Amino acid sequence: MRISYSFMLGAALTTPAFAADLNVKVEIPRLTVAEYHKPYVAFWIEGADQVFVRNLAVWYDLKMKNNEGTKWLKDMRQWWRKSGRDLHMPVDGLSGATRAPGEQTLSFNGAKSGLDKLPAGEYALVVEAAREVGGRELIRVPFQWPPKSLQTAQVKGEHELGAVSIELKP
Repeated sequence: MRISYSFMLGAALTTPAFAADLNVKVEIPRLTVAEYHKPYVAFWIEGADQVFVRNLAVWYDLKMKNNEGTKWLKDMRQWWRKSGRDLHMPVDGLSGATRAPGEQTLSFNGAKSGLDKLPAGEYALVVEAAREVGGRELIRVPFQWPPKSLQTAQVKGEHELGAVSIELKP
């Protein structure tokens, strides 16, 4: 037993760790409208077949009393149908406050966010935004996992979202 244990320990120490990072930049445009509200935004990963894989972040109005900000989460219709209705918000490490117009950045460490457990394949980062007294928009940014080298991709929104770009580092 001692020999097999030391062999297993040696194998574990020499096995390379595969971890990658996903960095996301999203532009929230400043719209010139009579009544502007910061958008609710959801970020998640889907497989090539558009099946939900993992939530990354959800921005909504956390400061409303009695958790009333959750009432409008269902306005992000695709996210709501795929995973939102199954969550009891707020969720540590997932939910956060809405963001002001401008470029916003999110970083996800592969090991800490569970991305390192994704099987190799084609995926898409999906970003959906909905704004009170405003519109709704959904963007998909395709990528390969795990990245063998630095990968970048960008998709530009039309109204509720500006440019959404990803950077994957092995």
